[in-house]
Amino acid sequence: MKKLIIINGPNLNLLGKREPGIYGSLTFEEFFKTIKKKYIDVELDYFQSNVEGELINKMHDVGFSYDGIILNAAAYTHTSVGMGDAVKAIETPVVEVHISNTFGREAFRHQSYISPNAKGVILGFGLQSYELAIQSFL
Repeated sequence: MKKLIIINGPNLNLLGKREPGIYGSLTFEEFFKTIKKKYIDVELDYFQSNVEGELINKMHDVGFSYDGIILNAAAYTHTSVGMGDAVKAIETPVVEVHISNTFGREAFRHQSYISPNAKGVILGFGLQSYELAIQSFL
């Protein structure tokens, strides 16, 4: 059984409320229940924080024992050298995920400190981006 974790960064705790035109009306907790039922042969965990250091600590905690990390670092993707360094430092492969197409948004969102060290990048497919990332590990 594959052991995967979804790690979500800042403001993703507001999914379902925050800019529903971009992010949809479903909370991540509702979505997570759905994918846990769909992927019963996967041990799937979830962690969210608005705090950069907590996200890095979680990657360090799971980055040598899990089969994969699905990381939506949100705004930290574009600003945090530390997040990029954490992805580089661990052994567990990371798939970078974004709900929106970041290349269709503000220019600063076109830069990622995660991508150079990620197994791959999936963006622009809404919450389905997470499912595509799960499938990439299966």
